[in-house]
Amino acid sequence: MRASGKKRFTIPKWAAGLSGLVALVAAWQIASLTVPGDAVPTPWGTAKALADDGWSFYWPHLEGTGWEALRGFLWGNAIAFALALLVILVPWTERVITQIGVASYCLPVIAVGPILTIVLEGDSPMVAMAALQVLFTTLIGVLAGLRAADKASLDLVSAYGGGRWMQLVKVRLIAALPSSFAALKIAAPSAVLGAIIGEFLGRVDQGLGLAMVVAQTQLATERTWGVAIVAGALAGLGYAIVALVARLAMPWERAS
Repeated sequence: MRASGKKRFTIPKWAAGLSGLVALVAAWQIASLTVPGDAVPTPWGTAKALADDGWSFYWPHLEGTGWEALRGFLWGNAIAFALALLVILVPWTERVITQIGVASYCLPVIAVGPILTIVLEGDSPMVAMAALQVLFTTLIGVLAGLRAADKASLDLVSAYGGGRWMQLVKVRLIAALPSSFAALKIAAPSAVLGAIIGEFLGRVDQGLGLAMVVAQTQLATERTWGVAIVAGALAGLGYAIVALVARLAMPWERAS
């Protein structure tokens, strides 16, 4: 059979992303014209509010929320990785650890937030909220990756006298990279969300959550939407950084 000389036309990734952004802005504009009242401002009005507020307004809030989210991301993922490794090394702990993960995921924010605010000081409640948001996702992702290790490789390590720890170091950790990074990419925006939700409860002088609450009480619709856009950009930045680290850590994934 002759190979076809026709080349398949593929849309570049940047073009697909740009078209999605244009469609989103168009839908936003339509909603601003059709939704009653002033609940949905125009994209132009929101952009103007963003420009008027400027970097001097947003930077302190970005710094506060970003620092809280980063610490929650690190703490939550460190605990999740430790628990996942414990399940592999000590299998009888799996039931208890998975119950802990499910409980952290199902705890109602409305109930947990005030308790954390009373127990912890400063911005620690926001850090704890961010950590809770990432714990379950990373725990399940890392566990799935560790269990995806090739059985023949595990048997080979056992044949040479290696135990669970040697299997973990030589085989499971490498096999877990794709699934773990996939979970971390989800965890990064979740940490931002957890920090912002924690800021709704107060106890901080700056943060995107606090800025959004103040803008809502002042009926500053454009600023409220502007803060939401900046929060989304911060979450997207976290996702992008983890994705970049994943590309550097797994060069074989780019080649495939």
